[in-house]
Parts: sequence; C-alpha cells; structure tokens
Amino acid sequence: MVDSYNRPGRNATGCVILSNDIEAKRLGLLREIVPAAMLFGAMLNPNFPPAAGQLHDLETAAANIGRQLFVAKASNDAELDASFAALTHESVAALIVASDPFFDTRRTRIIAFATENRLPAIYHNRGYAFDGGLISYGPNIPDAYQQAGAYAGRILNGAKPNDLPVTQPTKFDFVINLKTAKVLGISIPAQLLARADEVNRMTGSSGFSESL
Repeated sequence: MVDSYNRPGRNATGCVILSNDIEAKRLGLLREIVPAAMLFGAMLNPNFPPAAGQLHDLETAAANIGRQLFVAKASNDAELDASFAALTHESVAALIVASDPFFDTRRTRIIAFATENRLPAIYHNRGYAFDGGLISYGPNIPDAYQQAGAYAGRILNGAKPNDLPVTQPTKFDFVINLKTAKVLGISIPAQLLARADEVNRMTGSSGFSESL
C-alpha cells in the first residue's frame, strides 16, 4: 500500500502494528522461563500472509540459541486439532503461538490445550494472558489507535497522507499470569517479573492485575 515507511508515496499512511515481526523476541522470553527446554513448538497459520516471515524469524532465532523448533500449521478447526495432536506427539517443552487472527478467534481452545498439557506458552496479545495464558508480549494496541487517530486529525486539517511517515509501535505490553504459572508448576524468574508491564494473578477477564 506504500512505497516505504518513511516515504509512503501514495494516498495512504498510518500506524503499522508489528505483532508478527517480533516472534523471535517471544521465543527469547519463553526460553528465559524454561531455559532447559531443547524442543520448542510453534503454531503458525500458513494462510496468514506474514507466516513465511514468522517462520524464518523463529527458525533463525531457535538456531541462534541452539534449540530445536517443531512447527505445527493450522488454518481451520480440523488442522488446529491435528496441530494439538502433533505437538503432543512430539513432546514439545514449550509453545509459541504466532500472531494470527484465526488463532485469536480460537483463543480459549488454544489456552485450554496448553494448560491441559502443562505447556508454558507465549502469545502476542495481552488478552491471552488475561484469559489464562501464561505470558504475552506484543504492541500496545490502544497506543497504535491513538497514533492513527492523531494522523486522522492532521489529515482532516490539510496534511497529505504521502507526507506522513508510517509510524510503528512505541509501546509494548509484557504480561505474566502468575495463577497459570502456579498451575503449570513454573517459577517465573525475578528478573522477568521486574520487566513485566502487568502481572495478572487470576485467570479470566475479571482477574486482578498489577501494573508494574
């Protein structure tokens, strides 16, 4: 839609949400929680356009830290069930659920699978952590909306979209669910707790949260 972030060059601009560009960062955070894990599982949707980049980033990150990566792909419910079975069969030690809209619509099922199989898992959206997922790391969506709203105001006041660089997220949320950690029998390292933006101490959307 644009020629580049700095110079859109067309009648479009805005804020790009880089949730699918930080899979390697998520793998690193998960490794800090389960440093002894040698085989990580990853769930990807092959029909999601950024999937090839997500896979490349995860494979590169895993190789850089000397870990193996088993990838399960799903774009519908039948494939999701097959992915669960494959991840269980491979005995992965931890799970990265890649950023993807389809997975978001199956959030409850994915969290339940991870919990039932005692799999430490990381997700891209804070909603997962508040619904019972162990940890999440991703862009602060309200901040991105605020940036988009500011641009809308500037354009309504006469600015040309092709003169406004495409902005990128400036805030990221790192959320830890300590209730889930207890259920999984995992002790969260103190340095991770200190870095967390929020620590959710109860499962469910009504759970109490501490902003750190």
